[in-house]
Amino acid sequence: MGTTTLQADDLDHLPVDLHNREMKQAKDPSGGLEAAVIELSLAIGQLRRRLRSEASPLTLNLSQLGTLVRLEQNGWSAAAELARAESMKPQSMSEVLKSLEKAGLVKRRAHPTDGRQIQFALTDAGLETRQQRKIAKRDWLLGAMSKLSSEEFKRLVAAIPIIKRLGDD
Repeated sequence: MGTTTLQADDLDHLPVDLHNREMKQAKDPSGGLEAAVIELSLAIGQLRRRLRSEASPLTLNLSQLGTLVRLEQNGWSAAAELARAESMKPQSMSEVLKSLEKAGLVKRRAHPTDGRQIQFALTDAGLETRQQRKIAKRDWLLGAMSKLSSEEFKRLVAAIPIIKRLGDD
């Protein structure tokens, strides 16, 4: 991992707490990685929670939201497939699907080749819910990013490929 050398001008643009952290890192480089991991984890978690809260007109839990996403991506799916994909017990997935069906967000049909299985897919209301959530997330993020300074925006955009690469590893 390469070392970044901070110049005096760089420190003028950093918030005071980040500046103090950078100074501690310079004295103890081994602690810098640990602190960065903690800060990045907290920041990503906070952003995810904020996006989720902005995009959730319905009170859907994470399992329900994940199931809607899977059904949107994959179409008709058996409960067992969904349970595996979401790392859930089949009984738990059955409860999730029942709640989504009761809310009118998913529909069921018999499996075309195996009559013992039931398949699920999004209803029009389920698709609409997914679209509304995407739009709400995008709109909130557009608004939040539009409040960034030009320099902050450039730094954020420059970090996107790095964040993507971290997610791919």
